Amino acid sequence: MSSITHAATTADVHAAPKAKVRNFSIDRARTFLTLVVLLHHAVIPYTYFGHTDPKSWIGFDMIVLATDSFFMAMFFFLSGLFVWPGIARKGPLNYLRDRLTRLGLPFVICAFTLIPIAYYAISLREHPEIGFAEFWWNTMTVGPWPSGPLWFLWVLFGFDLVACLLFRLSPTLLEPINRLSLNGHDRPGEFFVVMFAVTAALYVPGRIHFGAGSWFEFGPFSVQHGRVLLYATYFFFGAGVGVLHMDRGLLAADGQLAKRTSNWVVLALVPYCLMWVLIYIKREILGNPVRLPEWYEADYGFSFALFSVAILFVILAYFLRFKQSGWSMLDPMQADAYGMFLVHYPIVLWLQYWLFDLNLSAIVKAAIAFVLTVALSWAATAALRKIPGATQVL
Repeated sequence: MSSITHAATTADVHAAPKAKVRNFSIDRARTFLTLVVLLHHAVIPYTYFGHTDPKSWIGFDMIVLATDSFFMAMFFFLSGLFVWPGIARKGPLNYLRDRLTRLGLPFVICAFTLIPIAYYAISLREHPEIGFAEFWWNTMTVGPWPSGPLWFLWVLFGFDLVACLLFRLSPTLLEPINRLSLNGHDRPGEFFVVMFAVTAALYVPGRIHFGAGSWFEFGPFSVQHGRVLLYATYFFFGAGVGVLHMDRGLLAADGQLAKRTSNWVVLALVPYCLMWVLIYIKREILGNPVRLPEWYEADYGFSFALFSVAILFVILAYFLRFKQSGWSMLDPMQADAYGMFLVHYPIVLWLQYWLFDLNLSAIVKAAIAFVLTVALSWAATAALRKIPGATQVL
């Protein structure tokens, strides 16, 4: 089985048994997704619909619609790949102890430090007179206490906990998914159809019931109501793929998934265009109501689920086909990707705060925010990893 040294935000850390061959394609896909997160947060204020900066550009709406529809789900898929062998190797209790260190500890530290620093930049726009100490105390005691992108950590730990309980119940529980993955070497379409069917069945009802913007919030613990089961689906499909012979099935470098990249691109474009059609209907025909009709939520939910699975296949196919070996510009960033995910949010929000009053185009502002967020997050992570013991977490 191929193995990687995996950061906790995107795939398991040291979870798979050691092997001679390193899976560079999964490494690079994980690092690529980290950059997608930074890009997503860098351009959000400059979108045409819902922008918070004086400057905007419709092209950023296209980016945000695409990224929001897949990147967190794909993180859960990659995170699941090494869960089952990790539990088998370490045992459930030791595995959870390791996950608490890699997920729980940074969640607690960042929730009390980096996240308040990040949201203070937003608060200053509405309340320029408030000091940071007062803002921090109000966040801790009165709320709201947002977690930003850190919600991923506690939800991922919750899935890890469920995985450990399921492993204790039956170590062979996910073998049907693994067999589907092995068949996916030659017939990836079968895996796609099953994954999409399960994803849609678990996501669409939640989308209809809760809508798109409903969040569970308890202190810094938050997650979108309608997407919890979506994320669980991706996580456990990833876990099933990783049970055994991961490099011989769906994710094999010589498999049909990697050989048909263009097919998956076409398949992804269809639901992406459908989502834009539905957005037009919502704004121009339905009048952008607060509560959308059930037929709309169902249609959007199916399009969302189809695009999400299709773009997952596109990215996996690309990195399996073209990024198996040799050198990639993503490689130097690989060891710092998890840390960049953790520290980037206050950096990008403060950069946007300082750019707010500058008379620059939306494209220039977004480019500055993205490039500097990548550079500063990378530098900060590299510095943090020099602290004794920090590499155990980062």
